[in-house]
Amino acid sequence: MERGFTWIEVLVVLGVVGILALIAVPSMKDGVLRRQVKEGMALAGVAETGVQTAYALSGGKFPLDNKEAGIPDSAKIVNSFVKDVSVNAGAITITYGNNASSALDGKRVTLRPAVVPDAPVVPIAWLCHAAAVPNNMEVTGKDDTDVPPHWLPVECR
Repeated sequence: MERGFTWIEVLVVLGVVGILALIAVPSMKDGVLRRQVKEGMALAGVAETGVQTAYALSGGKFPLDNKEAGIPDSAKIVNSFVKDVSVNAGAITITYGNNASSALDGKRVTLRPAVVPDAPVVPIAWLCHAAAVPNNMEVTGKDDTDVPPHWLPVECR
């Protein structure tokens, strides 16, 4: 009597492993895309500081663009996953590219400022995409987010 597996047993095991791999790969891809979106959003901190400062110094008027916010041109605020960060009437839009997944190339996430009216010293609350506006605050800016919701961080959904 010989020891070992028959070809049929080996093929069944390989089939089961293949099916498990097919189930796992899409969820891993979504995890990678969520991580890239989250890391790209961290770059918005450069613009957030500029917008907050410009808002406070102007007595409650949002900067129209990067120049008014006192930050570098949009194409100069980049990292591995982001190809530009732009300010438009106080809202910050992050455009993905560079080494980001091809599924994210050209996609955008917008962070909109929410403020307490007539209180420019109160810090701005930054709202991502569909986040609810806090009580007693008003949000401004256009939401240009086109990253699919399931790739956005929890605070954006």
